[in-house]
Amino acid sequence: MDSFTQITLGAAVGEAVAGREAGKTAPLWGAFLGTLPDLDVLANPFLTEAQALAFHRGPSHSLLAVVLLTPLVAYSLSRLHDGPSWRRWALLVASVLLTHIGLDCLTSYGTQVFWPFSNTPIIIGSVFIIDPLYTVPLATGLLVSLLWNPTDHYRRWINYAGLALSSAYLLFTLGTKYYVNQVVDRALQAQNLPSEQVFTKPTPLNSLLWMAIAEADDGFYVGYYSVLDDHGDISFQYVPKKHHLLGDAADNPFVERLRWFSRGYFTVRQAPDGTLTVQDLRFGRNDLGLTDSGKHIFTFHLRRDEQGVISGFTQKRPQMQLSWPLVRRFLNRIRGQPLPTSALHLLSTDEKTL
Repeated sequence: MDSFTQITLGAAVGEAVAGREAGKTAPLWGAFLGTLPDLDVLANPFLTEAQALAFHRGPSHSLLAVVLLTPLVAYSLSRLHDGPSWRRWALLVASVLLTHIGLDCLTSYGTQVFWPFSNTPIIIGSVFIIDPLYTVPLATGLLVSLLWNPTDHYRRWINYAGLALSSAYLLFTLGTKYYVNQVVDRALQAQNLPSEQVFTKPTPLNSLLWMAIAEADDGFYVGYYSVLDDHGDISFQYVPKKHHLLGDAADNPFVERLRWFSRGYFTVRQAPDGTLTVQDLRFGRNDLGLTDSGKHIFTFHLRRDEQGVISGFTQKRPQMQLSWPLVRRFLNRIRGQPLPTSALHLLSTDEKTL
């Protein structure tokens, strides 16, 4: 999730675990520990893009990191502050780190929970990386609770209420994903489309409108479904993989890294100058999939050395094409209105926008 949400969650968990004994220091240390795993991005200047792609949400987000950091940080905090015992600080540290990791697992990016024993990321994909319906109740409960003294029971229960409401929302998104998966599966079967390998995720800032990607042998079928739609019919658009454009580079280590990161949900395109680009379909486009000029947010340009061998890649994220008409169209789609015809034909007609 976004940094603000993780900081807020860490502070709320810290307050819930040790607020009565540690006072204001509990939410403060909770906030710091809540953002600590994401500080792995500070290593990016010392890593190649390929290394950074694997490092983010890797070691710092693993259970091994929790096991190693909990006693060390807890001991340091027990020496620094009077009041809570070492065990109470250890409970705070472990709780904040584990809730950070768990929340990240619910997004679509992927979290390497079992590193270094496995680098397969855990991806549940039930919540978007920024979701106000999760963050606002959590932050409201925390901020209002801090108006009371640490020993006041109102302080604890108001913070508990914020945590309970936000957690209930996460359960709602899990239930919604299960329901959407059933609808998508029925729609694919009704249209005789492949349904063995399907990825679903909520679109930005909500949990009502979902994107589905079904993998076929030579391409993907991409569709959108809102839980407010008055029917279960989904219009899927075919997106060719064009993996053959990679040629002998299909087994190149950098291509393998992108295949690992995208979990296979990627397409390949070739520019007029011969440059190959890899697009990860899971993260959508900069037009929210609603216009005829969108570009994929996670687009990687493959670099070649003097011998023509792929020697790395560079990610180039396009600017978001946000405007009031686009936002209004997006809100209408969430409410169950179908996409415009021009957008429905985008994926299968104009390759250069992919």
